[in-house]
Amino acid sequence: MTQLLEQAIAQIKQLPETEQDRIATFILEELENETLWDRTFANSHDVLAQLAAAALAEDKAGKTQELDPENL
Repeated sequence: MTQLLEQAIAQIKQLPETEQDRIATFILEELENETLWDRTFANSHDVLAQLAAAALAEDKAGKTQELDPENL
């Protein structure tokens, strides 16, 4: 455990239990979300590569239009 994390936990221990639980819930949710994003991107790499290849092929074949931000 890093020194900074130990310092944060020491300060959290001084808080009321309800605040400790709120912070713990927040941290656990953030960790779960990070894991979910990691899994999502790990599983989507092949699909993204296929989509990119298809887009490049369409562009090379002249099937695309230049994007004009003024007309979105």
